[in-house]
Amino acid sequence: MAVVKADAYGHGLLRVARALDAVDGFAVLELEAAIQLREAGFSQLILLLEGFFSIEEIEAINHYRLSTVIHCHEQLSMLLAHKKTGKPDIFLKINTGMNRLGFRPEEGNSVLNRLRQWHTDISITLMTHFACADDLLEADHVDQQLGSFARLEEKREGCIPRTLANSAAILRYPGTHADWVRPGIILYGASPLPDKTGIELGLQPVMTLTSRIIAVQHLDFSDRLGYGGQFVADQPMRVGVVAAGYADGYPRHAPTGTPVLVNGRRTRLIGRVSMDMLTVDLSGINEAGAGSLVTLWGEGLPVEEVARSAQTISYELLAALSPRVQTVSSIP
Repeated sequence: MAVVKADAYGHGLLRVARALDAVDGFAVLELEAAIQLREAGFSQLILLLEGFFSIEEIEAINHYRLSTVIHCHEQLSMLLAHKKTGKPDIFLKINTGMNRLGFRPEEGNSVLNRLRQWHTDISITLMTHFACADDLLEADHVDQQLGSFARLEEKREGCIPRTLANSAAILRYPGTHADWVRPGIILYGASPLPDKTGIELGLQPVMTLTSRIIAVQHLDFSDRLGYGGQFVADQPMRVGVVAAGYADGYPRHAPTGTPVLVNGRRTRLIGRVSMDMLTVDLSGINEAGAGSLVTLWGEGLPVEEVARSAQTISYELLAALSPRVQTVSSIP
């Protein structure tokens, strides 16, 4: 089940869905995104990860043949009060230790029974989400969550499909794969693991964010650069002004030293990122000038490196890409 929420992590919902047309299902957050997929002709299972929040949304779920998570008593009551139509496809979320969404394990059988009494022709999948699958030091927490889930399974009758594994669990805990896996960040070539990049995991970056140098400045010793004058030159140097900033999705808090490629050669961001521009060190890249290609992350520069320097995660960088950034796709 390909997780394509947040506009496919900033990569474009329909563009990514077309590239992943062979998957068994898609998982999204918003009803509008699910409808967009269905109206674009995708016939696979389409799951709403946070479920529904009104009777009108239940009716749309039925109309568009969508699957939905149920994670709280309010949703359960709303569903049971709704007229029976078709064959509902429910993913029952169990809170095994993430403590965000889901029924407590000891409630699971009661909720299952109520759903089956409401509609005898109902499809139910049990679901949970791991809090610490990305951290090898937290393997005990994964085991605890699996234990909570297993206690629910021991008490119920019959075999029900399960979905447990996110990207990190897919990589680190094969025993969690169950009936459905839910890859997210790994679909886009980035790593869910803090100690490895996507490249080190054998993944290929899907997004490469590039721009161009639009001007070159020459700094003398002690010249200050950009808003706040935070960067002070310790020697004469050439500086490239790049047409990209935080309005494009580049992190404003990225510090001096964040890696950048200019003409394929590694250098560094210097000074404060502004709304529409950032500046890079051209020392030793004598051929670089106006028009030179700048890679901010992607092919040749793992997004995880940039995220680490900016004290964030690759998920945020990819998902924060601005709509004003022109997209050039290699997907037909």
